[in-house]
Order: sequence, then C-alpha cells, then structure tokens
Amino acid sequence: MVERQRTFAFEITTSSSADAATLFTLVSDGRRWSEWARPVVAESYLEREGDPSPGGVGAIRVLGRKPVLVREETVEYEQDRRHVYVLRSASPVKDYRGEVTFIPRDGGGTDLVWRISFVERIPGTGTVVRAGLRSFIQDLAKRLVQAAER
Repeated sequence: MVERQRTFAFEITTSSSADAATLFTLVSDGRRWSEWARPVVAESYLEREGDPSPGGVGAIRVLGRKPVLVREETVEYEQDRRHVYVLRSASPVKDYRGEVTFIPRDGGGTDLVWRISFVERIPGTGTVVRAGLRSFIQDLAKRLVQAAER
C-alpha cells in the first residue's frame, strides 16, 4: 500500500496598533527581515527585486541564519493589503505557500492573518512539520507586530 502525501495548513491571527502600510512594508521587503525577525532571521537580502520594487511579484528574498538560508519568491502583491510567497529552496515539504493579509480596523490598527500551506514530502511527517512551522510563524508574527509598533 502506498501512503499519500497530505496537504497541511494553518493560520495565525494577531492584531497591531500599527497601520497596514507599516506592517506590509516590513514583510514585503526581504532586506528588512533581519531588522525585525532576529535572532531567527539574522541575515536577509534580496537576490532579485520584484515589480513593484523592491518586494513585488518576482522578488526573491533570502532569509535565515547561516548555514540555513531559504529562498522565497513573491507571487502575489497587493500594496498594503496582501503578500503571497512560495518557497524556492530545497525543503522537507513541497508546494509551500505563505500568505500574509493586513486588514485595517475601524478606529486604527490592523488585523494580520498569516496563512501557510504545504504538502508533506515524506508521508507521515506533515503533522510534526506543521507544529514546528506554526510555532515559528507565531514567533515571526509577534516580532513583526512589535517592530511595527516601535
């Protein structure tokens, strides 16, 4: 019997007193991740700028801490509203997709929704990978909000 590779997904939601434009700029510009996501992301740069520059569609950001650096490509970009990216590095998962949505709140501030989906490469590993990624993305979202509110 052949085990099927399953798709996994999760969503992290949080709120910030910062405006959507500030949060969006920090997420979409790959050069800035090492400013706000330390110590997990100690290094961040753009391998290629996108349209619009710098972090728009086609941009490839490189993030991480040596020796583990990942390449992510922007595939959808709605200024101050939505940033969608896919993983372009070798990984224990395939079809990894991240989507960060920023929803302005009446009276100020922003609700942030960070969605991740992927297909397990090795059957049976998805649950563990999802748990680790969820913890990692939760931490990133917290750091993002803290930086935007400074």
